Amino acid sequence: MTRTVHPNRQDPGGRPRRESNGYRKGPVLLRGSLVPEETTDARLLKPEQDTSWLHQDPWRVLRIQAEFVEGFGALAEIGPAISVFGSARVKAEEPEYVLAEEIGHLLVEAGFAVVTGGGPGVMEAANKGACEADGLSVGLGIELPFEQGMNQWVDLGVNFRYFFARKTMFVKYSQGFIVLPGGFGTMDELFEALTLVQTQKVSSFPIVLVGSEYWGGLVDWLRDTMVARGTISPADLELLPVVDTAEDAVEAVLERVRVLAKERQAQEAASVEAGGAPE
Repeated sequence: MTRTVHPNRQDPGGRPRRESNGYRKGPVLLRGSLVPEETTDARLLKPEQDTSWLHQDPWRVLRIQAEFVEGFGALAEIGPAISVFGSARVKAEEPEYVLAEEIGHLLVEAGFAVVTGGGPGVMEAANKGACEADGLSVGLGIELPFEQGMNQWVDLGVNFRYFFARKTMFVKYSQGFIVLPGGFGTMDELFEALTLVQTQKVSSFPIVLVGSEYWGGLVDWLRDTMVARGTISPADLELLPVVDTAEDAVEAVLERVRVLAKERQAQEAASVEAGGAPE
């Protein structure tokens, strides 16, 4: 969609302001010259700050706490959900967009809400597919140093200042991840999830890569370099199945979800028989 500049609409500095989704700073919307040059995350992690941090950090802790409380409150009742990750730079006419849209649609048909980062590209496509299938479309946005905004297909959107709070929501409220071609942000979410599963910080949940041409080189490197050097085990590669179609992606993640559900039920039954209470 092309956005136009209206000459009669100006920012506080007197310059014409383009129409946009704006810059989200927590619950606050900013546009034009009001958009800050530095994000909340950047300020928190900035080295060599003066002693004012002694007074600022306690308030930051409260803000961080508030983000978790707001996120938990907003997402606690979304029901079974699958997260879809991928590039924000994918255009609507590209194959990955169409693929993500189909994945969102199929997930809803399977009884799941669809969770994305709420932005454009692959995220927008997955949200659109979920929305058009009359399912719940969720977006978890993040404050960035450039205007991005929540895409129009999000039914339930939560904006975060801190990446770590947002990551917690993805893992806590998703039963699996479907990962399409993407950049550093996608890789960040992918390897965060892999690490949590590998170290058993979370119950094992499915992670499916979509696009063998895109991900094949990465999987080859993991096998030929990391497994060969012994920095990961051969079994770790089983955490990363690669498929090429929307149907295979959804079936792969749902099959693993079903297996894990049966395992949990068996564990609970065994605990009850042993006289204990399920965890």
